[in-house]
Amino acid sequence: MELRQLRYFMEVAEREHVSEAAANLHVAQSAISRQIANLEAELGVSLFEREGRNVKLTQIGKIFFTHTTTAMKAIDHARKQIDEYLDPERGTIKIGFPTSLASQLLPTVISEFKEKFPKVAFQLRQGSYNFLIESVKNRDIDLAFLGPVPTDQIDIKGDILFSENLSALIPASHPLSERKSINLRDLRNEPFVLFPKGYILHKLAIDGCKQAGFQPIVTSEGEDLDAIKGLVSAGIGITLLPESAFGETLSRYTKKVAIESPQLRRTVGIIIPKHRNLAPSEKVFYNFVKDFFSVLQQFQ
Repeated sequence: MELRQLRYFMEVAEREHVSEAAANLHVAQSAISRQIANLEAELGVSLFEREGRNVKLTQIGKIFFTHTTTAMKAIDHARKQIDEYLDPERGTIKIGFPTSLASQLLPTVISEFKEKFPKVAFQLRQGSYNFLIESVKNRDIDLAFLGPVPTDQIDIKGDILFSENLSALIPASHPLSERKSINLRDLRNEPFVLFPKGYILHKLAIDGCKQAGFQPIVTSEGEDLDAIKGLVSAGIGITLLPESAFGETLSRYTKKVAIESPQLRRTVGIIIPKHRNLAPSEKVFYNFVKDFFSVLQQFQ
Protein backbone atom coordinates (compact mmCIF):
# COMPACT_ATOMS: atom_id res chain seq x y z
CA MET A 1 0.00 0.00 0.00
CA GLU A 2 1.50 3.34 -1.09
CA LEU A 3 0.83 6.90 0.03
CA ARG A 4 0.14 7.80 -3.59
CA GLN A 5 -2.63 5.21 -3.76
CA LEU A 6 -4.19 6.56 -0.58
CA ARG A 7 -4.10 10.16 -1.81
CA TYR A 8 -5.67 9.13 -5.12
CA PHE A 9 -8.33 7.16 -3.24
CA MET A 10 -9.20 10.11 -0.99
CA GLU A 11 -9.41 12.55 -3.89
CA VAL A 12 -11.81 10.31 -5.80
CA ALA A 13 -13.84 9.62 -2.67
CA GLU A 14 -14.25 13.33 -1.95
CA ARG A 15 -15.12 14.30 -5.54
CA GLU A 16 -17.02 11.14 -6.48
CA HIS A 17 -15.64 11.54 -9.98
CA VAL A 18 -12.43 10.03 -11.37
CA SER A 19 -11.82 12.57 -14.14
CA GLU A 20 -12.31 15.53 -11.77
CA ALA A 21 -9.91 13.93 -9.29
CA ALA A 22 -7.36 13.42 -12.08
CA ALA A 23 -7.67 17.05 -13.19
CA ASN A 24 -7.19 18.33 -9.65
CA LEU A 25 -4.17 16.07 -9.06
CA HIS A 26 -2.72 16.85 -12.51
CA VAL A 27 -2.35 13.18 -13.43
CA ALA A 28 -3.88 10.98 -16.10
CA GLN A 29 -7.26 9.45 -15.36
CA SER A 30 -5.88 6.04 -16.30
CA ALA A 31 -3.15 6.40 -13.65
CA ILE A 32 -5.73 7.00 -10.92
CA SER A 33 -7.91 4.12 -12.08
CA ARG A 34 -4.92 1.78 -12.18
CA GLN A 35 -3.69 2.73 -8.68
CA ILE A 36 -7.15 2.36 -7.15
CA ALA A 37 -7.54 -1.02 -8.84
CA ASN A 38 -4.19 -2.07 -7.35
CA LEU A 39 -5.32 -0.85 -3.93
CA GLU A 40 -8.60 -2.78 -4.16
CA ALA A 41 -6.72 -5.90 -5.26
CA GLU A 42 -4.36 -5.62 -2.30
CA LEU A 43 -7.24 -5.13 0.14
CA GLY A 44 -9.41 -7.77 -1.50
CA VAL A 45 -12.54 -5.54 -1.55
CA SER A 46 -14.26 -3.07 -3.84
CA LEU A 47 -13.97 0.48 -2.52
CA PHE A 48 -16.18 2.13 -5.15
CA GLU A 49 -19.30 1.37 -7.13
CA ARG A 50 -20.19 3.18 -10.35
CA GLU A 51 -23.31 5.34 -10.73
CA GLY A 52 -23.29 6.55 -14.33
CA ARG A 53 -20.25 8.79 -14.76
CA ASN A 54 -19.86 9.17 -11.03
CA VAL A 55 -18.51 6.77 -8.41
CA LYS A 56 -19.69 6.22 -4.85
CA LEU A 57 -17.95 4.62 -1.92
CA THR A 58 -19.13 1.16 -0.99
CA GLN A 59 -19.96 0.51 2.65
CA ILE A 60 -16.51 -0.89 3.33
CA GLY A 61 -15.09 1.96 1.25
CA LYS A 62 -16.67 4.47 3.66
CA ILE A 63 -15.04 2.73 6.61
CA PHE A 64 -11.68 2.67 4.85
CA PHE A 65 -12.04 6.38 3.96
CA THR A 66 -12.62 7.32 7.61
CA HIS A 67 -9.48 5.54 8.76
CA THR A 68 -7.43 6.75 5.80
CA THR A 69 -8.38 10.36 6.55
CA THR A 70 -7.16 9.98 10.13
CA ALA A 71 -3.95 8.30 9.00
CA MET A 72 -3.16 10.93 6.36
CA LYS A 73 -3.69 13.76 8.84
CA ALA A 74 -1.21 12.05 11.18
CA ILE A 75 1.32 11.63 8.36
CA ASP A 76 0.93 15.26 7.26
CA HIS A 77 1.39 16.41 10.85
CA ALA A 78 4.52 14.27 11.22
CA ARG A 79 5.95 15.77 8.02
CA LYS A 80 5.14 19.26 9.30
CA GLN A 81 6.90 18.48 12.59
CA ILE A 82 10.07 17.50 10.72
CA ASP A 83 10.01 20.53 8.41
CA GLU A 84 9.51 22.91 11.31
CA TYR A 85 12.09 21.16 13.48
CA LEU A 86 14.61 22.28 10.89
CA ASP A 87 13.24 25.85 10.98
CA PRO A 88 10.71 26.50 13.78
CA GLU A 89 10.18 30.09 12.68
CA ARG A 90 8.90 29.04 9.26
CA GLY A 91 5.68 27.14 8.87
CA THR A 92 1.94 27.43 8.31
CA ILE A 93 -0.52 27.55 11.20
CA LYS A 94 -4.22 26.81 10.74
CA ILE A 95 -6.20 28.97 13.15
CA GLY A 96 -9.93 28.96 13.85
CA PHE A 97 -11.91 31.88 15.22
CA PRO A 98 -15.55 32.87 15.86
CA THR A 99 -17.18 35.92 14.33
CA SER A 100 -17.19 37.77 17.66
CA LEU A 101 -13.37 37.82 17.77
CA ALA A 102 -12.76 38.66 14.12
CA SER A 103 -12.70 42.45 14.26
CA GLN A 104 -10.24 43.17 17.07
CA LEU A 105 -8.54 40.22 18.77
CA LEU A 106 -7.45 38.23 15.73
CA PRO A 107 -5.96 41.08 13.65
CA THR A 108 -4.16 42.48 16.71
CA VAL A 109 -2.57 39.18 17.73
CA ILE A 110 -1.51 38.15 14.23
CA SER A 111 -0.05 41.55 13.32
CA GLU A 112 1.97 41.60 16.56
CA PHE A 113 3.16 38.03 15.97
CA LYS A 114 4.18 38.76 12.37
CA GLU A 115 6.39 41.59 13.62
CA LYS A 116 8.52 39.01 15.42
CA PHE A 117 8.05 35.98 13.15
CA PRO A 118 7.49 37.25 9.58
CA LYS A 119 8.20 33.88 7.95
CA VAL A 120 5.28 32.09 9.61
CA ALA A 121 2.15 31.90 7.42
CA PHE A 122 -1.47 31.51 8.50
CA GLN A 123 -4.57 29.77 7.22
CA LEU A 124 -7.64 31.24 8.94
CA ARG A 125 -11.02 29.58 9.31
CA GLN A 126 -14.08 31.24 10.81
CA GLY A 127 -16.64 28.96 12.40
CA SER A 128 -19.21 28.40 15.09
CA TYR A 129 -18.33 27.41 18.66
CA ASN A 130 -18.89 23.65 18.30
CA PHE A 131 -17.41 23.58 14.78
CA LEU A 132 -14.12 25.04 16.06
CA ILE A 133 -13.90 22.55 18.92
CA GLU A 134 -14.51 19.60 16.59
CA SER A 135 -12.07 20.98 14.01
CA VAL A 136 -9.27 21.10 16.60
CA LYS A 137 -10.11 17.56 17.69
CA ASN A 138 -10.10 16.30 14.09
CA ARG A 139 -6.86 18.10 13.12
CA ASP A 140 -8.65 20.22 10.52
CA ILE A 141 -7.23 23.27 12.31
CA ASP A 142 -4.26 23.45 14.68
CA LEU A 143 -5.71 25.72 17.36
CA ALA A 144 -8.56 28.17 17.83
CA PHE A 145 -9.59 31.28 19.69
CA LEU A 146 -12.87 30.78 21.49
CA GLY A 147 -15.21 32.35 23.99
CA PRO A 148 -16.26 31.11 26.45
CA VAL A 149 -13.34 28.71 26.98
CA PRO A 150 -14.70 25.12 27.18
CA THR A 151 -14.06 23.25 30.41
CA ASP A 152 -15.82 19.94 29.70
CA GLN A 153 -13.87 18.64 26.69
CA ILE A 154 -11.61 15.66 27.44
CA ASP A 155 -9.65 16.07 24.19
CA ILE A 156 -9.23 19.85 24.37
CA LYS A 157 -6.97 22.02 26.52
CA GLY A 158 -8.21 25.58 26.99
CA ASP A 159 -6.26 28.58 28.27
CA ILE A 160 -8.17 31.66 29.43
CA LEU A 161 -6.60 34.84 28.04
CA PHE A 162 -9.07 37.35 29.51
CA SER A 163 -12.68 37.82 30.61
CA GLU A 164 -15.10 40.39 29.27
CA ASN A 165 -18.55 41.79 30.05
CA LEU A 166 -21.65 41.46 27.93
CA SER A 167 -23.49 44.72 27.18
CA ALA A 168 -26.76 45.62 25.50
CA LEU A 169 -26.86 47.03 21.99
CA ILE A 170 -29.94 49.24 21.74
CA PRO A 171 -31.44 51.35 18.92
CA ALA A 172 -30.42 54.99 19.37
CA SER A 173 -34.08 55.99 19.31
CA HIS A 174 -34.92 53.77 22.31
CA PRO A 175 -35.64 55.58 25.63
CA LEU A 176 -33.04 53.44 27.45
CA SER A 177 -30.25 54.35 25.01
CA GLU A 178 -29.36 57.51 26.95
CA ARG A 179 -28.64 55.62 30.17
CA LYS A 180 -25.09 54.64 31.12
CA SER A 181 -26.24 51.32 32.55
CA ILE A 182 -29.40 49.29 32.94
CA ASN A 183 -30.73 46.35 34.85
CA LEU A 184 -31.19 43.53 32.37
CA ARG A 185 -34.71 43.06 33.69
CA ASP A 186 -35.54 46.48 32.20
CA LEU A 187 -35.51 44.70 28.83
CA ARG A 188 -37.94 41.94 29.74
CA ASN A 189 -40.73 43.29 27.49
CA GLU A 190 -38.45 44.28 24.60
CA PRO A 191 -38.06 42.36 21.31
CA PHE A 192 -34.66 40.67 21.04
CA VAL A 193 -32.49 40.12 17.98
CA LEU A 194 -30.27 37.07 18.50
CA PHE A 195 -28.12 34.53 16.71
CA PRO A 196 -30.06 31.31 15.91
CA LYS A 197 -30.35 28.54 18.47
CA GLY A 198 -27.16 26.49 18.55
CA TYR A 199 -24.88 29.53 18.40
CA ILE A 200 -22.96 30.22 21.60
CA LEU A 201 -23.93 33.92 21.63
CA HIS A 202 -27.58 32.84 21.51
CA LYS A 203 -27.03 30.68 24.59
CA LEU A 204 -25.16 33.44 26.46
CA ALA A 205 -28.01 35.90 25.83
CA ILE A 206 -30.74 33.42 26.80
CA ASP A 207 -28.88 32.33 29.95
CA GLY A 208 -28.31 35.97 30.93
CA CYS A 209 -32.00 36.82 30.60
CA LYS A 210 -32.98 33.73 32.61
CA GLN A 211 -30.52 34.83 35.28
CA ALA A 212 -32.40 38.15 35.36
CA GLY A 213 -35.67 36.27 35.82
CA PHE A 214 -37.30 36.33 32.38
CA GLN A 215 -37.44 34.55 29.02
CA PRO A 216 -36.54 36.99 26.22
CA ILE A 217 -38.98 37.69 23.40
CA VAL A 218 -36.91 36.74 20.33
CA THR A 219 -38.52 38.28 17.24
CA SER A 220 -35.62 38.20 14.76
CA GLU A 221 -32.41 36.26 14.12
CA GLY A 222 -29.18 36.84 12.20
CA GLU A 223 -26.28 34.51 11.49
CA ASP A 224 -23.46 37.06 11.63
CA LEU A 225 -22.59 40.16 13.63
CA ASP A 226 -23.24 42.60 10.80
CA ALA A 227 -26.76 41.21 10.36
CA ILE A 228 -27.47 41.42 14.11
CA LYS A 229 -26.16 44.97 14.36
CA GLY A 230 -28.06 45.97 11.22
CA LEU A 231 -31.35 44.71 12.65
CA VAL A 232 -30.74 46.65 15.86
CA SER A 233 -29.86 49.76 13.83
CA ALA A 234 -33.20 49.40 12.03
CA GLY A 235 -35.03 49.42 15.36
CA ILE A 236 -36.14 45.79 15.06
CA GLY A 237 -35.00 44.96 18.59
CA ILE A 238 -32.10 44.86 21.05
CA THR A 239 -29.32 42.34 21.55
CA LEU A 240 -26.63 41.32 24.03
CA LEU A 241 -23.01 41.08 22.88
CA PRO A 242 -19.59 40.58 24.49
CA GLU A 243 -17.23 43.57 24.54
CA SER A 244 -14.96 42.26 21.76
CA ALA A 245 -17.92 41.94 19.38
CA PHE A 246 -18.74 45.65 19.35
CA GLY A 247 -15.71 46.86 17.43
CA GLU A 248 -14.07 50.24 17.81
CA THR A 249 -16.95 52.26 16.36
CA LEU A 250 -20.72 52.03 16.65
CA SER A 251 -23.37 53.01 14.16
CA ARG A 252 -25.01 56.34 14.93
CA TYR A 253 -28.24 54.38 14.98
CA THR A 254 -27.22 52.23 17.96
CA LYS A 255 -25.95 52.69 21.50
CA LYS A 256 -23.98 50.33 23.73
CA VAL A 257 -25.33 50.28 27.28
CA ALA A 258 -23.64 48.51 30.19
CA ILE A 259 -25.60 45.88 32.11
CA GLU A 260 -25.43 46.65 35.82
CA SER A 261 -27.29 43.61 37.11
CA PRO A 262 -26.81 40.76 36.75
CA GLN A 263 -23.21 41.12 35.64
CA LEU A 264 -22.75 38.95 32.56
CA ARG A 265 -19.24 37.86 31.62
CA ARG A 266 -17.55 35.33 29.39
CA THR A 267 -14.03 33.97 29.23
CA VAL A 268 -12.03 34.24 26.01
CA GLY A 269 -9.07 32.04 25.28
CA ILE A 270 -7.21 29.67 23.01
CA ILE A 271 -7.79 25.93 22.63
CA ILE A 272 -5.35 23.24 21.50
CA PRO A 273 -5.55 19.44 21.29
CA LYS A 274 -4.80 17.82 24.64
CA HIS A 275 -3.35 14.55 23.31
CA ARG A 276 -1.25 15.79 20.39
CA ASN A 277 1.99 17.73 20.46
CA LEU A 278 1.96 21.06 18.67
CA ALA A 279 4.28 21.51 15.71
CA PRO A 280 7.20 23.90 16.42
CA SER A 281 5.62 26.94 14.71
CA GLU A 282 2.29 26.23 16.43
CA LYS A 283 4.06 26.07 19.79
CA VAL A 284 5.85 29.37 19.09
CA PHE A 285 2.50 31.03 18.31
CA TYR A 286 0.72 29.42 21.27
CA ASN A 287 3.36 30.63 23.73
CA PHE A 288 3.42 34.07 22.10
CA VAL A 289 -0.36 34.45 22.53
CA LYS A 290 -0.24 33.49 26.22
CA ASP A 291 2.67 35.87 26.89
CA PHE A 292 1.03 38.66 24.89
CA PHE A 293 -2.18 38.61 26.91
CA SER A 294 -0.31 38.11 30.16
CA VAL A 295 1.50 41.38 29.53
CA LEU A 296 -1.75 43.12 28.55
CA GLN A 297 -3.41 42.03 31.79
CA GLN A 298 -0.60 43.67 33.80
CA PHE A 299 -1.43 47.06 32.26
CA GLN A 300 -5.18 46.83 32.76
